[in-house]
Amino acid sequence: MIRLGVIGYGYWGPNIVRNFADVPGCRLAAVSDMSADRLAVVARRYPGVETFTDPLALIANPAIDAVAIVTPVSSHYGLALQALAAGKHVLVEKPLASTAAQAARLVEEADRRGLVLSVDHTFVYTGAVRKMRELVETDQLGDIYYYDSVRVNLGLFQHDVNVIWDLAVHDLAIMDHVLAEHPVAVSATGMSHVPGSPENIAYLTLFFESRLIAHIHVNWLAPVKVRRTLVGGSKKMIVYDDIEPSEKIKVYDKGVSVAAGNGQQRYRMLVDYRSGDMWAPQLDIT
Repeated sequence: MIRLGVIGYGYWGPNIVRNFADVPGCRLAAVSDMSADRLAVVARRYPGVETFTDPLALIANPAIDAVAIVTPVSSHYGLALQALAAGKHVLVEKPLASTAAQAARLVEEADRRGLVLSVDHTFVYTGAVRKMRELVETDQLGDIYYYDSVRVNLGLFQHDVNVIWDLAVHDLAIMDHVLAEHPVAVSATGMSHVPGSPENIAYLTLFFESRLIAHIHVNWLAPVKVRRTLVGGSKKMIVYDDIEPSEKIKVYDKGVSVAAGNGQQRYRMLVDYRSGDMWAPQLDIT
């Protein structure tokens, strides 16, 4: 039985607490938050769970085996390093830290102590994303040409990270999980339209050694919520719509075939368009 402590009971913390409270083999032992009102809610909903206003007191508690950190990004590194130093396994809400150097230091510390350090990239565990990876790994899409993702909505504006750190990290995690290749170069453009706030709209383009190209569009200032990804291959194409209630993954037997011309058409390329069936595979919902 793993005894877990959760640091942070603000926007996302209640979801983490609720889920861990129902996980077999895990006992929710403690919750820390700076707000006494939020801790009162915890005490009412989860009787018997110890509460702390000081996160370091929770980390120092010898009854805690693992810590989930669900706090502002600026505090991730310090809290995670303290928890690892105290011998705790650590789950951190995305992103892991504010800089690559901080993230590398946490990985190094976890490896040195033989502890588990994990980031809350929730989408890679969903049935839809696992199915996308399966389709790519079994070569059902053929050569991958492009990965195109849109993740936009109205809000929630963050004060300590921009829209790339808040939203695009999901698409980067999914892309890294699904594709066999890793990008070799990245171009990013963003803009802030709210004075004093980080960039609320951004476009990322990722380049690979092959002809694969990826594009990610994220936005906090959109009138509708869109969560859609297209993966195009030489054999088939995927449309992944996370907002779709049932058929989140649709596989299209569409594409083109190109052949060199003969005779008078020798210097022309002949393009044939293929338009076959669409099917929505059954997804694992566990």
